[in-house]
Amino acid sequence: MAEEVLILSPSKITLHLTSSLLAVAFLTSFGSSMLYGYNLAVVNSPAGYIKDFYNHTVVSRNGTGFNGEALTLMYSLTVSVFAIGGLIGSLMVGTLVTKFGRKGTVVNSTVLVFIAGSVMGFSRICGSPEMVIFGRFITGIHSGISLSVVPMYLGEIAPKNLRGFLGLMPSIFICAGVFSAQVLGLHELLGKEEHWPLFLSLVVTICHLYKPKSLSFRSSPQIWFYTNDIFENAGIPTPEIQYTTVGTGAIEIIAGLIGCFTIERLGRRPLIIGGFGVMGMCCAGITLSLILQTHVPFMKYVSVGCVVGIIAGFCIGPAGVPFLITAELFKQSHRPAAYTVGGSLNWMSNFTIGFIFPFLQMSAGSYCYLVFCVICLSVAIYVYFVIPETKNKTFVEISQMFATKEAVEESQALTHPDQLKLKKMNGYGSLENGSLEFDSSSSCP
Repeated sequence: MAEEVLILSPSKITLHLTSSLLAVAFLTSFGSSMLYGYNLAVVNSPAGYIKDFYNHTVVSRNGTGFNGEALTLMYSLTVSVFAIGGLIGSLMVGTLVTKFGRKGTVVNSTVLVFIAGSVMGFSRICGSPEMVIFGRFITGIHSGISLSVVPMYLGEIAPKNLRGFLGLMPSIFICAGVFSAQVLGLHELLGKEEHWPLFLSLVVTICHLYKPKSLSFRSSPQIWFYTNDIFENAGIPTPEIQYTTVGTGAIEIIAGLIGCFTIERLGRRPLIIGGFGVMGMCCAGITLSLILQTHVPFMKYVSVGCVVGIIAGFCIGPAGVPFLITAELFKQSHRPAAYTVGGSLNWMSNFTIGFIFPFLQMSAGSYCYLVFCVICLSVAIYVYFVIPETKNKTFVEISQMFATKEAVEESQALTHPDQLKLKKMNGYGSLENGSLEFDSSSSCP
């Protein structure tokens, strides 16, 4: 762990936000995290047109179209295959950063965006729904790679007092990507039937604006997929839904900025606990409002407010802080593996929710949001009791904090030599960094 214990003289380090450091964070996040946010929301607005394209294509091939359930299944696959690609991308992170480094991985992965955008752009001309699904899969692989590599790199280059600020910058660009998709999806812009292939393939343009050669550096809430459906069920008039959705996108950016500029003052734990707490309460609020809206007309506005609350709560903390903490809790040699595991769990959850939500909504109705309420509140409770605060601590200090905790547990196991031996073999951290020292010969044969 020599790369983490190297001590530099004060004259060789800076704890201030320099223009070059800000440019690194800005350009890296723009070329990766923004694409992820865009792809999260891009399928929301043209959902009806995509379903019609699928149905007409099947009719032309077989003479018979999809029934309602089969069409829902096909569209759910289109939405959730993005997460399958993300899972595969996250599993590749460890290998890629070892071979190409952080910068090389970000730069080389952009070729996937060009492939995906081209495939989706020509899908209607070729009459191939499979091309839409395949393109979504490839964009998912790119997002799975960048969603882990970017916060890993930003967390490593930032000084300890700016690590939270720079680490949350990707989450702001995720929100910006979502907002861009919502605005471009308006009927006055690309929200027309003839424009949906261009709308899906526009990621190529965003990737072209990101010029990797000029760089000298290295759970979304699934509600983003189905905001239009949620607002429709809440009783919002159809012509107004698209503008309501754009309004939520603006709130996402504001919430992300609040989290970014307050994390170094409040810390990591308050943002995660508060964010998941707000999300859990708003999920319960959606259930209550949807049940009561037939009797109390203004409840439809309460449900919209709860959707906004879920998105804002997510963007202010849970969107970016977990990826930041992953970089802080593990030493550099272990970070790729940690991001692989964390990213895999994130994408498996994304796929599960994106795929089953329409069916869960059909079977459980308004009560389906209670499932997410329980999950969010459980995570908030877990973080409160288990996850330590890492604000303004160096990687070495965080490692020593865990090593000290490990040493205390081992001191309590002195009366059980076999248990102590097991801890020394499999425990995370090293005993020599703790407050107690043990002679290996006393516990090993």
